[in-house]
Amino acid sequence: MLGLNVRKRREEKDLTQEALAELASLDPTYISGIERGMRNPSVLSVLRIAKALGVTTSKLMERVDDPGNGSPKNSK
Repeated sequence: MLGLNVRKRREEKDLTQEALAELASLDPTYISGIERGMRNPSVLSVLRIAKALGVTTSKLMERVDDPGNGSPKNSK
């Protein structure tokens, strides 16, 4: 769910993955991996992404721990 939240907020801000990566001082492939659910970002990375998107970390983490939230690991 974190990846979906990042993608949603990024698209709302009309940012590319590259632009978000630059704002957050992260690599674009890392942003891509987070959005696809392939990477588990550190707390510092989540903080940087939230700041770059202009949201709180709690807003970015909404529903992350909900069962059946549509993340690849929970899909059947």
